[in-house]
Amino acid sequence: MEKLEYKQIHEVLYREVLPNGLKVFLLPKAGYHKTYGLFSTNYGSIDNKFGYEGESLDQVPDGIAHFLEHKLFEKEEGDIFQTFSKFGASANAFTSFTRTSYLFSTSDYVFESLATLLDFVQEPYFTKETVEKEKGIIGQEIQMYNDDAGWRQFFGILGNMYPNHPLHVDIAGSIESIAEITAEDLYHCYQTFYHPSNMTLFIVGDFDPLQMITFIKENQAKKSFPAHRKIVRYFPEQTYEEVQPFATIQLPVTRKKAVLGVKGLEQNLPVDARERVVFRTAIQLLLQLLVGSTSKAYLDLYNRGILDDTFGFEFTMDRGFHLADFSTDTDQPTAFCEAMTALLLGFEENDDLNEENLVLVKKKMLGKYFQSLNSLEYIANQFTQELYEDVTLFDLPEVIQAIQLKDIFAAGKVFLKPKAFSRFYVEPLDKNGHESSSKIV
Repeated sequence: MEKLEYKQIHEVLYREVLPNGLKVFLLPKAGYHKTYGLFSTNYGSIDNKFGYEGESLDQVPDGIAHFLEHKLFEKEEGDIFQTFSKFGASANAFTSFTRTSYLFSTSDYVFESLATLLDFVQEPYFTKETVEKEKGIIGQEIQMYNDDAGWRQFFGILGNMYPNHPLHVDIAGSIESIAEITAEDLYHCYQTFYHPSNMTLFIVGDFDPLQMITFIKENQAKKSFPAHRKIVRYFPEQTYEEVQPFATIQLPVTRKKAVLGVKGLEQNLPVDARERVVFRTAIQLLLQLLVGSTSKAYLDLYNRGILDDTFGFEFTMDRGFHLADFSTDTDQPTAFCEAMTALLLGFEENDDLNEENLVLVKKKMLGKYFQSLNSLEYIANQFTQELYEDVTLFDLPEVIQAIQLKDIFAAGKVFLKPKAFSRFYVEPLDKNGHESSSKIV
């Protein structure tokens, strides 16, 4: 078992790849009462066309990764949540665009809870009857999100930027797509993506790492898995030409909503994993300098009523895509998007991009980072999302501190291109109360 010391944050991480390919990370935290376990597969909603190397690719219905997450909790003997509750543990799961994760937290019966986590995820049980029953439950969840204006706004801007990519499809799919899912589809996706070689186990809490890895190895040694095969995933090539510059939708809201999106191209990113983390962090710092709450531009737009306290922005970089979005409730959606576009494209001339301000935003970013490390839940949930080959969540302080103003300018020149921008508005329903949408391309 490899031991990694992160002296700056006073953490020691242990990692080992088991014979079946499972990547295990252990983070002992003496004095903490709770233990978190997170079992993740590198499989999310965008992975809907795939196969093994040298074979033809299969297309599966949208929403199947999320559907599979739901179904793994249901076993022939009953609901697995009841098993966790017997140990006083809580359990949950979530599906993102690129990951599906299953987790537990407990103050006691750690090994019993861990065995339950490993066993239920690695023992699928699907029948035609249970699959049909689940369609109604997930259909209600889809409808709930369809009624959420913020959710519709987010997928609206994704639809503008990624019209030909599965990223624009709701993670849960649609009522129509989940109706097509069969038990055979679920087993096919499970057998492909839930092989231990495509999965990561992360445990954080007060435990002995040697005792923990021994327990995990014994659990895995009792199970048999097919030989590892390389998975091939298909995604359409990304271009700026496909970006749709504007679309709008009418929903039952009282005030207009506007979001400006900026699409990045995968082929423009560095190949090296650490350089990618540097790029991502540099863009995050750039956006803080330009439109953070202490920037001149933010204060000006706020005082002019173009944006309000609902304003927020985020830069997302994940497997196969990266983008930024800026959103607010506003009576002036066009003025907001035009002002933000001009600000972003003119970043090289912005007075807020100076050494003094960079030091301040780096300190702010580091402060939030160190504060977050007090939460075992944050560490567990973020670790696999922040895993870039050998670069982990715990390498971030070193990355942040090393970034210079020239790195920020270089990243901005790569990312902020005029053709990458798109706008999406959510407007109140028309006078008849009808929902409608339109696009200008």
